[in-house]
Amino acid sequence: MAHGDITHIDIPVEDFARAKAFYGPLFGWEIQEAPGFEGYPMWQAPNKISGGGLAPRDADFTAPRSYVEVDSIDDLLGQVVALGGEVRAPKTQIDATSWWAVVSDPDGNVIGLYEGSTATPDSAT
Repeated sequence: MAHGDITHIDIPVEDFARAKAFYGPLFGWEIQEAPGFEGYPMWQAPNKISGGGLAPRDADFTAPRSYVEVDSIDDLLGQVVALGGEVRAPKTQIDATSWWAVVSDPDGNVIGLYEGSTATPDSAT
């Protein structure tokens, strides 16, 4: 994916089994946990491009969050602050080739940032 593309959407849930039973049949999503990401079932849309995760709901995570692909989280975090936004969660490593962070815009809208590879053992992405 290119800089600026929506790459992932997390949906906060309280009950994973209930969420899987709802979203899977409703939208035809494949939902499963990947090795190393237990407790974070990931969904993939029928187009095999769109996807995201079912993440534990908490006081700071109550609404779906879109993640935007960026070339460099480090570069963007300074720009977010300079443009009147706020860093809500610092750059955090996901695996050896990918990282995430969370920011908000001047109106308080929360957006995730994603940097890295979306490659899986079954793909060349």
